[in-house]
Amino acid sequence: MGELLTIGAFARRAELSPKALRLYDELGLLRPVHVDPVSGYRFYAPEQLEQAQLVARLRLLGMPLARITTVCTLPPTAAAAEVAAYWAQVEHDTESRRRLARFLADHFDEKGSATMTTASFTLLHASASDSGLVRDTNQDTAHAAPGLLVVADGFGPEGARASALAVDALKALTGPPQAALAVANREIAALDESGTTLTALLWTDGEVTLAHVGDSRAYLLRDGELLRLTTDHSQVRTLIDEGRLTEEEAAAHPQRALLTRALDGREGSAVDVSTRQVQAGDRYLLCTDGLSAVVPEPQIRATLTSSADPEAAVRDLVALARRAGGPDNIAVVVADVE
Repeated sequence: MGELLTIGAFARRAELSPKALRLYDELGLLRPVHVDPVSGYRFYAPEQLEQAQLVARLRLLGMPLARITTVCTLPPTAAAAEVAAYWAQVEHDTESRRRLARFLADHFDEKGSATMTTASFTLLHASASDSGLVRDTNQDTAHAAPGLLVVADGFGPEGARASALAVDALKALTGPPQAALAVANREIAALDESGTTLTALLWTDGEVTLAHVGDSRAYLLRDGELLRLTTDHSQVRTLIDEGRLTEEEAAAHPQRALLTRALDGREGSAVDVSTRQVQAGDRYLLCTDGLSAVVPEPQIRATLTSSADPEAAVRDLVALARRAGGPDNIAVVVADVE
């Protein structure tokens, strides 16, 4: 073994930052061969440069650190197969994002069109809330009315009350949804360590406002494509965005239900709000993680595509969640735009 390199010298030769090397040490991906017991300085052997450069190249591909750790433990043939499988998934995800980008571009073109006329739409909807097969109580709330679709997933000792408070605030809405939900958040603060997620669509002719906090979800089925309209406010979503987990790894992560944002009485429980144009033929789905955490999105898409009307879609989706074990409460709302 040659003369040891300081972390700074090793980082320069490996084309990595010292910060990245410290992270790889913490994850057990690239350990220094020596750590000074007094100063805490890390030292690396020149022979470790090959692995460090491999890690750097895999990171350039965008591969999450958890998967890089797996690749580095495999024999060459298996490692090559793992990299190929990862890139095939990247290409699939890129195509999905390309379709989403086209959808969003069309959405903004419609909003900016000076010749666009406002159409009058009819909204057909159905909803259901089911306790599932494991929980003794149901803390999920689902509500569907001509101007409002909403699901909420309560948690804590008074979770059912928390979800009901959030939904009732929107049912009594007289102004922006943020103001109504801020009032609900203050009321939830009086409950015993409880809170709720919330995902809602508020309707006017030709336009829909989406309000979202937590890990319940909104989807749009348009022209056969299923688009997720919300981003989970969860710990695993943060790890995915940082490149530490893939979507597949997140689905089995032990902390997948840990939220980073919710209506739980704390200050700063911000709600994401956006607006979009609707089209005749759109089908919207709102659901809690009692559905989305146990039924894969391709299966959700197939069910939404094949179900004749919102009532059938809601019934079929709840049945799917129960057949998948029904480990949590299930709230589902489906609406068709005509």
